[in-house]
Amino acid sequence: MPVHVSIHDVTPAWAAEVDAALQACAEVGIKPGLLVIPNYHGAWPLDEHPDYARRLRQWQVAGHEIFLHGYYHLAGADRRAAGPAGQAAPRGLRKLWAQKVVSGGEAEFSDVDEAEARRRLDDGEAVLRRAGLEQLDGFIAPAWSMPPWMHAVLRERGYRYTEDHLHVYDPAAGAKRASVVLNYASRTPARLWSSLVYCRLARPARRLLPARVAIHPADMRHAILRKEIHGLLRWAVGDAVVPARTLVEA
Repeated sequence: MPVHVSIHDVTPAWAAEVDAALQACAEVGIKPGLLVIPNYHGAWPLDEHPDYARRLRQWQVAGHEIFLHGYYHLAGADRRAAGPAGQAAPRGLRKLWAQKVVSGGEAEFSDVDEAEARRRLDDGEAVLRRAGLEQLDGFIAPAWSMPPWMHAVLRERGYRYTEDHLHVYDPAAGAKRASVVLNYASRTPARLWSSLVYCRLARPARRLLPARVAIHPADMRHAILRKEIHGLLRWAVGDAVVPARTLVEA
């Protein structure tokens, strides 16, 4: 089955780590998709980093897919006044799972209502347009977490690709496919080692399902994960390394 490789959290805040991940991919001939955050944690607006915007344009021209990856990549950031009636933000166990289990308070689109989600999509798209990135290959929510009503919002906007922990989607076509995602977690030693074991054990699932290799910049700060990522990329390149939307059609 095909494999897609991506680098998450592409922002000037993680410039050195993103460069390290790109280099690891280049060593095996992979051009990963890039998940770009317009204003990381509200402190790294891309508009104020024209040199990094220029690099993003160069990467896109070189053949890297560009995905909008939230706006702040932070839960609860800059909550604005309520807009027109729409779907409510998730609450209770769904919110707890997104913010405390699968992320360290960074599941941004699990913490907004529909009006705020639309505003952040508008703002994020505008920032990337000003950076010269006219073509977006999809939207991927931080921590792969967003409420089900987001699919209709993405479909209205013509998005052809999104994903969560278990599936890949073409919102515009109303299509989805199960997929296995291989990624590491480094917030605690326990998460680091458990994710390392998981990525080794989950590789055979590629025989049945399309696979996604997701590299996070923080991974590159740990020697053991750098080594694992190099091995995982060599494993990935043994099959077709494809554009993201191809996974939905696999």
